[in-house]
Amino acid sequence: MASLDNLIFLLLLFVTILYWSSLIFTNFKILNKLSFFGNVLVNGLIFTLLGLRWLNYGYFPLSNLYESLMFLAWGITFTSVVLEYKTLTSIIGSISSPISLFVVGFASISLPENMQAPSPLVPALKSNWLMMHVTVMMLSYASLIVGSLLGILFLILTSGREEVTLQGNSYGTNFSDPNLVNTAFYKEDSTEIYSNLITDDVTIAIPSKPKRLSLLESLDNLSYRTISFGFPLLTIGIIAGAVWANEAWGTYWSWDPKETWALITWLVFASYLHARITRSWQGRKPAIIAALGFIVVWICYLGVNFLGKGLHTYGQL
Repeated sequence: MASLDNLIFLLLLFVTILYWSSLIFTNFKILNKLSFFGNVLVNGLIFTLLGLRWLNYGYFPLSNLYESLMFLAWGITFTSVVLEYKTLTSIIGSISSPISLFVVGFASISLPENMQAPSPLVPALKSNWLMMHVTVMMLSYASLIVGSLLGILFLILTSGREEVTLQGNSYGTNFSDPNLVNTAFYKEDSTEIYSNLITDDVTIAIPSKPKRLSLLESLDNLSYRTISFGFPLLTIGIIAGAVWANEAWGTYWSWDPKETWALITWLVFASYLHARITRSWQGRKPAIIAALGFIVVWICYLGVNFLGKGLHTYGQL
């Protein structure tokens, strides 16, 4: 399996180059397809790697930092593949594939062999809650990371502008700005909007062409939707972890460093969604919160392993 993770790293490097090339050479549409299917292949190979460890060693492959990193890379590639399939744009893969490359490279190259090797589960981890809690948490991290990356890209594209006006609501409807139209975020044959024409008491439905989203509007909308998907997963994961902690250690919450930063992460993204839903924030303000959330997620996931020691010591460096 060592050769398999090296293959995943090399393929991810190639996919990243393809994604960036597709942004530079926009006339070569074949680059978009190659990068997308390359990302799908990477996702399948990571799934295969984790599945083989599960079959060969008899435990769910999330017991050490190596397996956790590979699962996170699987979640990021899976999220980007789904979003790219829905939006038909390579921008998502171009910003997520370098993160996946870093994660896989850190797991397969930087970690020592003893940390990559399978190890018996400690008694506290021998529970059905392992699959529930850790899987949901890792999927939430992946979704929040991709959503935050889209927010960071929005900030980069709008840097230097005093004010950015986005038309429509947070769900991406009713946009009418003719500027910066990005056809990559629009499927020509996927949506039909009908307008009613009443003539002599007869109502006739006439199909009209849907309005397209601008690039900035699309990034803002996708960031919101992706974070909206990851936040409930984070909430469920924290609750499941509390129940598991009570079963394993006799307390629901012990203010372990990982638990504390998970709560901070929850509060940051809760404030993001609160600003979007109740105050109708759009554009740079929520994107700044998303960028902060990107940093907080990594502190919660990896930073605690470097800086702190607590009950979550499976990934201690």
